[in-house]
Amino acid sequence: MSIFSMTGFARTQVRMNDQLAYTLIVKSVNHRFLDVQLRLPSGLDALEMELRRVLKEKLVRGHVELTLSIDRSSQQKAGYNRELVACFLTAFEAAREEHGLTGTPDLNAILRLPAALQADNRSNGDEDLDALSASVVVEVVPLLDQLNVMRAREGESLATILNATLDRLAEATDGVNELRPEVEQRYQDRLTQRLEAAVGTEFNRQRLLEEVAVLVERSDIAEETARLYTHIGHFRELLAAGGEVGKKLDFLLQEMNREANTLLSKTGSVGGKGTRITELGLAMKSEIEKAREQIQNLE
Repeated sequence: MSIFSMTGFARTQVRMNDQLAYTLIVKSVNHRFLDVQLRLPSGLDALEMELRRVLKEKLVRGHVELTLSIDRSSQQKAGYNRELVACFLTAFEAAREEHGLTGTPDLNAILRLPAALQADNRSNGDEDLDALSASVVVEVVPLLDQLNVMRAREGESLATILNATLDRLAEATDGVNELRPEVEQRYQDRLTQRLEAAVGTEFNRQRLLEEVAVLVERSDIAEETARLYTHIGHFRELLAAGGEVGKKLDFLLQEMNREANTLLSKTGSVGGKGTRITELGLAMKSEIEKAREQIQNLE
């Protein structure tokens, strides 16, 4: 199953007949929930309800705008007012006979009379809207499929970026693990030296070592690195499984950030190799923040 970005765009144009055509445009951006905004001509309330139903079936998250534009090319048939023209000709013949005149009627002059020419508009508004609504309900399904193809393509690109981020996080965790034994030993030696200096030569060495061991255990970062490995593995599994994963991935990144913070707090004062661990921990936090920015656009 693919993962989907919430960013996408799709457009379709449909010509129903010589008089009527329409354009459907849908675009989406990231949003915490599914937020649908429809831009429809007036008089299409029933269509609006149907479109909202279809959008909820096909999409999970995102701010979605769907726009319907209608193009009416009214086909008009030129005609003339037969009754008016007939009356004019009858009056012309009567006047010519009555006054003994000659001549014939001028057709151009007749057709210039007010209302002599007529345009026959054959568009039926209500019937057109009914047919248009039915067509839009059919066409919106492949339009949303087209949108999801684009969203899946964007999601695939995001997955590639996120997998590269996970590789860098795993590499940094490896680096911390390699430095961990030396850092822990350095921490233990420093504690021992400071405690010996504080209590002098007369002290219970065994008791001292037990106390040092407790402090060293509290500074152990093995659990943090182990949980980081677990979170990285789970993150990869979710990406591979696909579907609606954005919120789950965001939670995992929060957990990774918490482990990185704990790691930094435990090793920040050790010095030596601990400085390198601090660098790696900060690099982890940077990668985690970049990943969190990316997944805000995942469904």
